[in-house]
Amino acid sequence: MMLKLYNTLTREKSEFKPIDKNGKVVKIYTCGPTVYNYAHIGNMRAYIFMDVLRKVLKYNGYALDHVMNITDVGHLTSDADEGEDKMAKSAKEQHKSVYEIAKMYTEAFLKDIDELNIERPEHIVKATDHIKEMEEYVKEIVENGYGYETSKGIYFDTSKLPSYGELSKIDLKNQMSGARIEVDPEKRNPLDFALWIKAPKEHIMKWDSKWGLCYPGWHIECSAMSRKYLGEEFDIHTGGVDHIPIHHENEIAQSKGATGKNLARTWMHVEFLLINNGKMSKSLHNVYTLEDLKKNGIEPLAYRYLTYSSHYRNKLNFTWEGIRAAQVSLNRLRELTLQHKGVRCDIAKDKIEDLESRFLNAINDDINIPAALAVVWEVAKEPIKSDKYYMLLKKFDTVLSLKLDKEVKENENEEYPEEVMEILKQRKIARDNKNFEESDRLRDQLKEIGYLVIDSKEGQKLKKV
Repeated sequence: MMLKLYNTLTREKSEFKPIDKNGKVVKIYTCGPTVYNYAHIGNMRAYIFMDVLRKVLKYNGYALDHVMNITDVGHLTSDADEGEDKMAKSAKEQHKSVYEIAKMYTEAFLKDIDELNIERPEHIVKATDHIKEMEEYVKEIVENGYGYETSKGIYFDTSKLPSYGELSKIDLKNQMSGARIEVDPEKRNPLDFALWIKAPKEHIMKWDSKWGLCYPGWHIECSAMSRKYLGEEFDIHTGGVDHIPIHHENEIAQSKGATGKNLARTWMHVEFLLINNGKMSKSLHNVYTLEDLKKNGIEPLAYRYLTYSSHYRNKLNFTWEGIRAAQVSLNRLRELTLQHKGVRCDIAKDKIEDLESRFLNAINDDINIPAALAVVWEVAKEPIKSDKYYMLLKKFDTVLSLKLDKEVKENENEEYPEEVMEILKQRKIARDNKNFEESDRLRDQLKEIGYLVIDSKEGQKLKKV
């Protein structure tokens, strides 16, 4: 079956054909993290999708040339042109250098994607290593008549580009009338955006350039680095839906200003993660990281499994009840998978081919992982056990990356949340004192928060329910 992908630019799902004249290599660019803080699970949904896309392409026989950037300068506290640089702000708050901040959070991010079984792209590139490429890109835009200088920096003149707004499909007239310009009253148009920013004396990160000491705008980074590694045009650009109206729209504008081309043929965007059907917010204390999940006895791959319950273009709702259920389901799927391992039982060839075809049809239909997962469960639940089903599930797992062949073991007590361990400790004291009424009460309390206590000769054992 042909691979079909939804393109945000065209708002259509169509057959994917790589630019490569031999049709074998797919070039991809992914907007990576701004490394000023730990990545949260909402961020991680986009990188899980990036990984699944990679593995679907590989499953279809393509080779990959994939770039992901690390933004360690230029991303202001507003996605537009307002506020402090996020890196500098974090450095001040933590009394560290920006380079220490970048190193610390880059390492944390890479550790997170490893724990999620996310394959690293062929090129992971830092913005601060490509300042000269960005400056050259800005010069080209200005020379082509799309950029102009103000006392604060170099801006892109959106009025010179009739196609501006093509990705977000924004109503430019309404946007222009309601847009703010007080950030720089020298701007020619309210929607013009900064390419290159003149650094105030107190600004930490700055480089000498044609226009004096400056630092890059956030958007120019991706345009310059993608061109360096992938050329003026490549196949697929990925990111979150929040990138559509500003960051990715401006990437396209910059590319057209410098080369006359839209840098990517296909634009793919991942929808938001909701927390209890609402927004993730620091003020609501619901910004969770993988570390938060692990502290509550949830392995990172259970979160990966949870993301498969919704198509990438649909919002995904996170609840603690839901993630615990995802952990239980993942463990059950692994148990069922291993029941097939090593069992010598022949299965009709057409049966295996039908299952393979249905899995391929699902993943090739705009990366429909929920449908693909339904096929996986069907195979795992087959009442007739066979090593052929086990090998088929292992093949499917090259896309899902859930470690389906991982043996499910009872977790040691210390891996459970502190709250759970404290209740278990109090219950042991109650039992030792033959206070069985209190022991039963604590057992019921554990059950209410999702843990079953099993009393054995070896002592108390916990099992998640």
